Amino acid sequence: MTVKKVLVVDDSPTERFFLTELLGKHGFAVSAAENAEEAMIKVKAVVPDLILMDVVMPGQNGFQLTRALSKDPATQNIPIIMCTSKNQQTDRIWGLRQGARDYIVKPVKPEELLEKIAALG
Repeated sequence: MTVKKVLVVDDSPTERFFLTELLGKHGFAVSAAENAEEAMIKVKAVVPDLILMDVVMPGQNGFQLTRALSKDPATQNIPIIMCTSKNQQTDRIWGLRQGARDYIVKPVKPEELLEKIAALG
């Protein structure tokens, strides 16, 4: 699977900008959403090859959205990488149990993110 389109889901404008710029410079087509509701609309409109998911967001959190996407037959094959400041081992395990393929702790190291994306292909 080649990753070309990435959806960044994060309520922080700074994080969205950072990830969008980073991925854009490496040739990815990036779209962004600031909450779970907007993410659901974009997932159906854009059909990304990968979702980078924050956990702590107003309303539905990233764990809940990851679980919903991984249970929906229309979106269950889209890989999700949790991208969050929650750095406890229990958070990592919970994220993977919800359906995430991988887990990165902020601040995001560009090389680490790019390696994890390449590993999906």
